[in-house]
Amino acid sequence: MLHTPSVGGQQLLGRSLLKEIDLTADEFLFLVDLAEQLRQEKRQGREAKRLLDRNIALIFEKDSTRTRSAFEVGAHDQGAHVTYLGPAGTHLGNDETMKDTARVLGRMFDGIEYRGFLQTSIEILGANAGVPVWNGLTDQWHPTQMLADVLTIRDHVAKPLAEVALCYVGDASNNTANSLLVTGAMLGMDIRIAAPEDLRQSKEVQDIAERLASHSGARIQMTDDPKAAVLGADVVYTDVWVSMGEPVSAWGDRISSLLAYQVDAALLSATENPFVKFMHCLPALHNVETVLGRELHTQWGVSALEVTDEVFESPASIVFDQAENRLHTIKAAMVASLGA
Repeated sequence: MLHTPSVGGQQLLGRSLLKEIDLTADEFLFLVDLAEQLRQEKRQGREAKRLLDRNIALIFEKDSTRTRSAFEVGAHDQGAHVTYLGPAGTHLGNDETMKDTARVLGRMFDGIEYRGFLQTSIEILGANAGVPVWNGLTDQWHPTQMLADVLTIRDHVAKPLAEVALCYVGDASNNTANSLLVTGAMLGMDIRIAAPEDLRQSKEVQDIAERLASHSGARIQMTDDPKAAVLGADVVYTDVWVSMGEPVSAWGDRISSLLAYQVDAALLSATENPFVKFMHCLPALHNVETVLGRELHTQWGVSALEVTDEVFESPASIVFDQAENRLHTIKAAMVASLGA
């Protein structure tokens, strides 16, 4: 049964998802429940095609593995067609405005995904396309990731969401940390942020979270003490320390600031919770088996950054369930917006 009878597919039909607060808590959980239903249908080989002959544009100004794969496979599973528009080969941002692009694509496609830089770009796209627009990631928000994260937490933590304690550790000034704080506040969770003061969410994001928490009963804690923050946590979550596309030269100061926030076995042990789970939205720098990992090891002598390989490969790690759930939750967002 889908979450709360007051929220149904018709309520989300034709709607965009540009940021988490475009949804109420009930609407958010409806999408999570729908994703769980779609996941079960897919695994049992009985998935109904609710998006037959729909056409979906995928705009990617940033590279992607999970987001692109989830939108493409999800659309194909549901009978839709996709057109990939990458950072090269279109007029977008070069000699055509986002507003003009939106008005063109909205006449050709039934829905549009956007993964790029400025939140203002997707807001313009959503305001002018005339069809649903989904945020695959911007510099400020990552709502499709949050749907997957909440589904994953429900899968692995045997508590109501309002009783779940999630601690984010590391660079909390990025889009994932922004979205986790606001989503946790909206859903009434216990949200802890362990980060240096200069690497926390902006005042604007913190104010949004505090306002939501005043209605939901969420508990919000911010500290520069990671061991104190994780005590009693059900989930410890981290992300990369430097945003995608930044040069390696930018990593030195960030490593110095954040090495004390690395999620290692000692930090997980500090939760004093034998059932604690580790989450990461990926990709993760947990060893030296990548070009970037080797370069960082050569320059700064570190074999892992935000999480050690020991934790990443441990039974506590649920990162690949989390990654798979991108497919089911992104599919749910498309079905809710476009489905018959």
